[in-house]
Amino acid sequence: MENELLEDLVVIFTLAVAMVVALRRVGVPSIAGFIIAGVIVGPNVLGIVDDVHEVEVLAEVGVALLLFGIGLELSLERMRRLWRLILAGGALQVFSTIAVVGAILRASGFYFSTAVFFGCVIAISSTAVVLSALRTRGDIDAPHGRLTLGILIFQDLCVVPMILMVPLVAGAAPPGALAIAVLKSAAVLVAVLIGARFLAPRLLAFVAHTRQRDVFVLSMFLICIGTAWLVSAAGVSLALGAFLAGLVVADSEYRHQALSDLIPFREMFASLFFVSVGMLLDPRSIAGQALPIFGLLAVIVSGKAMLATFASLALKLPLRVSMLAGLALAQVGEFSFVLLSAGRGAMTLPQPFTDNLAVAIVVSMLITPLIITVSPSVTAGMGRSPVLTRRLGVRTPADRPRDASPMQGHVIIAGYGLNGRELARSLEDCGIPYIIVDINPENVRGALERAEPAYFGDVTSSEVLESLGAAHARELVLVINDVDATIRAIRAAKRLAPELPIFARVFYAAEIERVIRAGATEVVAAELEAAVEVTHRILERCKVRSDTIAAQMDGIREHREEEFNGER
Repeated sequence: MENELLEDLVVIFTLAVAMVVALRRVGVPSIAGFIIAGVIVGPNVLGIVDDVHEVEVLAEVGVALLLFGIGLELSLERMRRLWRLILAGGALQVFSTIAVVGAILRASGFYFSTAVFFGCVIAISSTAVVLSALRTRGDIDAPHGRLTLGILIFQDLCVVPMILMVPLVAGAAPPGALAIAVLKSAAVLVAVLIGARFLAPRLLAFVAHTRQRDVFVLSMFLICIGTAWLVSAAGVSLALGAFLAGLVVADSEYRHQALSDLIPFREMFASLFFVSVGMLLDPRSIAGQALPIFGLLAVIVSGKAMLATFASLALKLPLRVSMLAGLALAQVGEFSFVLLSAGRGAMTLPQPFTDNLAVAIVVSMLITPLIITVSPSVTAGMGRSPVLTRRLGVRTPADRPRDASPMQGHVIIAGYGLNGRELARSLEDCGIPYIIVDINPENVRGALERAEPAYFGDVTSSEVLESLGAAHARELVLVINDVDATIRAIRAAKRLAPELPIFARVFYAAEIERVIRAGATEVVAAELEAAVEVTHRILERCKVRSDTIAAQMDGIREHREEEFNGER
């Protein structure tokens, strides 16, 4: 038995590595490679791995580690700032999807209970697939990444009530059972959060004092898998339990060590989850029912994308951010199979539709990484609607009075986050004229409250740049959190004003080359500047002479410049 499992794992990892390497050469994300590998080795194609259950057990560990790692990258404090997106955005997306799907199926002749049930199935997206794809692109902390995360958390919270609702809808459970179960689940989550909040730091402090790395790694596994198991045993989503455990550890001083120790295990086990998803797909089913399956897939993906976009717009979020989140949430998730299983046991479901839906769900998860990869290009230039900006209560560059004097010699600041605010303050103190543009209406309203010359707009638009006087500006400063948008803004500015100096900030040193090639005059990487600042302060504390420190700082930048030139 053990040898069979090892043989299966060898085959899975061999084919997965080959598929990922081959597909990456043509720009296909690695998640899609894992799913395709699962299709090939699974029982429906080559049949090399016939015991899918063994792989699924390891895959559950992968899901737990994946969500635990994502929780580590966030924190409870940051999650508290997402409460509006979680509650309002999540509720709007889930309930609007249930209502629309239910209404369509009811009009198509389905029973009311069956229509509502399928609405619940389709409303859930794949937390593991979406967050993995966003993490690969570095988009989890982008505005659309935070919005997507908030909605996914609400969906995970809804899984248990939905499962408990199945016998109620089917008439097989007493009234009030759902409310009791929901209260029980909420109590379990609160108890886990409180317990982990007090127990996890003490356990980690005790383990850290032993100075044994292997014990620390095992403790991380214990917190992750243990919390996930406890929450799952109480009927709540295993993934949500692991995510909460990660959030708790993220607020401790052991966050970075935990993340670095778990990354290799997380990637290995998480790949098994995506392989197990591929094993569920039967290509013969697609061949026999291609038209209804792909028709259903198209309706689900486009419908969910639109509903999630409208839900986000209802929160007065920018159109492009809303569309990016909508496209990321367009698939149906793995927990929908749990719902389908519960539904089959409690009510009579139409067999052909249910089978086609199951295949469409797997295919929707397969194409999700591709959708997320191309979505920035698809949504480029969105968010310029005058009707939308009026509804958001902000002004655009086009709203400047026609008799206003033309802007010249000014600095255009794109992005009014911390960097943008501090730059604006310094320019004001130095008497240098500037103008601010941001695609986040809340940032624009905050700037207007400070009497700043701020406008709502997409800096990747040539029309917006022209309205901001880019042709006569002294400098364009791009301090936005999306490197793809930064590159599009540079290209738009160069088309309008080829001689305009452009300063860009990126987060990672690896992104500098792309931005320079796009036409930026100067690029600063937050990662590199942090390394310079850390080195500077440590050398100062070590009483190193100032001229030696300056030479070391120059050396760090020169070393990075040599690496950059070598890579080119």
